[in-house]
Amino acid sequence: MISPEIIHVNYIKKEAQTGSYCGMRYRLSKGKNEEGDCMDVTIWPEPFCFVKTPAEQKTTKQFPLTQEGCLEAVAWLNEQHKSRSW
Repeated sequence: MISPEIIHVNYIKKEAQTGSYCGMRYRLSKGKNEEGDCMDVTIWPEPFCFVKTPAEQKTTKQFPLTQEGCLEAVAWLNEQHKSRSW
């Protein structure tokens, strides 16, 4: 499982944070939506990096750019990992 302790909202406000877990890669980055700043969380299958993976293999969801949003994002990441065969 991905642990919430490894996700840092202050880091994400400045740079994208990436990682992988058992065949699933993920990227958390600062984004924008109609409400203002948000966190874009993208998942895709290994082995390639974000840039080299085709868009149709990526799934993105937005969360608030807050500590609570990070907790929601981690829960979503773990749910996605369980529900797919990586």
